[in-house]
Amino acid sequence: MKYSLIVPVYDRPDEIRDLLESLAGQSSEDFEIIVVEDGSSRPCGDVAARFAAAHPHIPLKYLVKPNSGPGQTRNYGAEYAAGEYLIFLDSDVLVPPGYFNAIDGELERCPADAFGGPDRADESFTPVQKAISYSMTSFFTTGGIRGGRRKLDKFYPRSFNMGVKKDLFKRLGGFSKMRFGEDIDLSIRIFESGSSCRLFPEAWVCHKRRTDFRKFFKQVHNSGIARINLYKKHPSSLKAVHMLPAAFTVSASIMLIAGFFCPWAWLPLLAYAALIFCDALLVCRTGVEVAALSVAAAFVQLCGYGSGFLRAWWERCVLGRGEIQAYRKNFYK
Repeated sequence: MKYSLIVPVYDRPDEIRDLLESLAGQSSEDFEIIVVEDGSSRPCGDVAARFAAAHPHIPLKYLVKPNSGPGQTRNYGAEYAAGEYLIFLDSDVLVPPGYFNAIDGELERCPADAFGGPDRADESFTPVQKAISYSMTSFFTTGGIRGGRRKLDKFYPRSFNMGVKKDLFKRLGGFSKMRFGEDIDLSIRIFESGSSCRLFPEAWVCHKRRTDFRKFFKQVHNSGIARINLYKKHPSSLKAVHMLPAAFTVSASIMLIAGFFCPWAWLPLLAYAALIFCDALLVCRTGVEVAALSVAAAFVQLCGYGSGFLRAWWERCVLGRGEIQAYRKNFYK
């Protein structure tokens, strides 16, 4: 078997159903699915059983374990994998029909030890989900930092759509015990090992991410914290581009306060909002509603990430405290 798809899930039976249905439409059949229930209060065992009964030609393993976070849950699933490559997907993605064909084509053209693909919005997404997807992929937010065709940093695969040879994964010890940023940590260790790792631009998935801006803020705030945690673990991994959201957060705060005394101080923020609106509307071909929501999503993303980065920098680099994280008990609420 060539591919083992490993999907950690926590209280998301509806999203697992949608993901499994999208995998049923694949033109390739050289894969297995491993769903790992991470101590959910709303398990998806019934969903997995119905899928297995309806699609007996697709091997499906449904595993249950106590809650330990996504990284350790992926490691658990990898122990049961039979494929040459492990592909890690988040439970909130949809996989297009040509996904495996795109991966096969890239591996035939230029073999790689590890790889990752980008994400897009699906037509079925809500306007808020489409706006969040725009903010996470646009060059004018942190899309350039995350890497890709238009990038400010090299590409580091993320665990929502990440592939790695099973033997390399085992040799590196899998995902670390970091609860956030564990995928970047693994990507860094892949590069440090001298293994080949690159972007497969056509191996994309549709990523739902969060369903509202409050949950989105929690997600990106923890991402900002994770960047400092990664810096402490891998000092050379921190680049100037990673500080841009923090600089934006500080500058935006100063301009907002100054604007009450001099309205002209708000002009840079208004100009940036106009840029995001026009880019989302014209380049990404979204509607007016999604374009307007994209402005809000961009500010939430940059300020959420920037505030998390600054918070962790203060606590870890200035006060000398250990690894931190936020919203651990109510991350999905």
